[in-house]
Amino acid sequence: MAKKPEKATFYCTECGSEHSRWAGQCNACGAWNTIKEWTTPKNLVSTGSGKARTGYAGATSSVVKLAEVSLAEAPRWHTGLHEFDRVLGGGLVPGSVVLIGGDPGIGKSSILLQVQTFLAQQQLSTLYVSGEESLQQIALRAHRMQLPADNLSLLAETDMDRILTVAAQTQPQVMVIDSIQTMQMESIGSAAGSVVQVRETAALLTRYAKQTGTAVFLVGHVTKSGEVAGPRVLEHIVDAVIFIEGQDSRYRLMRALKNRFGAVNEIGFFAMTDKGMKEVKNPSAIFLNRDKQQATPGAVVLGLWEGTRPLLVELQALVDHNAFGAPRRVAVGLDGNRLTLLLAVLNRHGGVQAGDQDVYVNVVGGVKVNETSADLPLLLAIVSSLRNRAVSSDLLAFGEVGLSGEIRPVQNGQERLQEAVKHGFSQAIVPMGNVPKTPISGLTVVGVASVETALTALAQLS
Repeated sequence: MAKKPEKATFYCTECGSEHSRWAGQCNACGAWNTIKEWTTPKNLVSTGSGKARTGYAGATSSVVKLAEVSLAEAPRWHTGLHEFDRVLGGGLVPGSVVLIGGDPGIGKSSILLQVQTFLAQQQLSTLYVSGEESLQQIALRAHRMQLPADNLSLLAETDMDRILTVAAQTQPQVMVIDSIQTMQMESIGSAAGSVVQVRETAALLTRYAKQTGTAVFLVGHVTKSGEVAGPRVLEHIVDAVIFIEGQDSRYRLMRALKNRFGAVNEIGFFAMTDKGMKEVKNPSAIFLNRDKQQATPGAVVLGLWEGTRPLLVELQALVDHNAFGAPRRVAVGLDGNRLTLLLAVLNRHGGVQAGDQDVYVNVVGGVKVNETSADLPLLLAIVSSLRNRAVSSDLLAFGEVGLSGEIRPVQNGQERLQEAVKHGFSQAIVPMGNVPKTPISGLTVVGVASVETALTALAQLS
């Protein structure tokens, strides 16, 4: 009897989506010429049937009642960097798998080497697996960064079977895989970095982490669009996805895009130095370098809420006359569609017409603002630039603007105002619902309910 031929499937090398047949363009991500054929081997790790099949967590589990589940919190290991602990949700959880992504040279390997050497000094068993750099390169980096190198174990290897064999012998409590795109399994015929290799090696490492309680860091490459390279399922397998931003600055922003053990969108701030990553204790001071004696039109400070803490950043707007017929709208660090919407609200409910003007807005320091609390200070910055009238350097603003011109309150308004007081601000324009019931010493808070009243308050306080 003839053997049944192996099933051929097609995967997009850009996003990892599966297709039933080849096509020139991927329906999921829209990339061209990225769909490749791959034949499923019989001995794949994450496939199988019957009793042999297990999930990412390893061994099969039994059914229990919800009331019988232990409510004890998982213990956490401190990484030696408070900002890193904040992004992780309070520290590193044993048995967790953390994916760290970022542009080349942004500091992924450096900060993980710092963490590994610190944990090794705390008498934790550690293993750093490098698939890209030689052991000498890692040793030279550790020497340059003046890191203690006594207890950290290194392994230069890309074969997953060999790595897990060494891990079974040394039994590390924390392991770093640098990077997941260089790892491969001999049972899979495709090259390292392919969709299938990345997916299967990540699944194997996740199963190992859950079965042994080992905390695993996976370093991930990024694509041209800035996303973690490999299949989208990679981000679903791991417990946390952390992205490092700030390639064009000496400061680095570490953002949690996914975290099963902490808050999502939590941010940590670091400064890249020749001694490695140094955490920034007061991040608001980075973005507030304005000279009070030389306040410029179009600059307004926003009270932002990131993760579990307030952050003060400066919004800048430049409104210039357009001489070519089609005005431009450019937003850096903000949603461009939101900018267009706010200009329409400003025209309809504020009586300020900017249809024939080029409008450029920017967030100082490279911070990406996703909150709607930036609506009100953005409008104030646009009006300030249009009228060429500087806003007081002691003024703070935040609030959401609705399509009918109303100013809506935002969450954690009290904490934002307290942060403003710490940095010497004396005036604030906020939604009426965020005006504190008890006056804050040293801060004059003006509550506004509409765009019209906000513009009036701006004229009085400037």
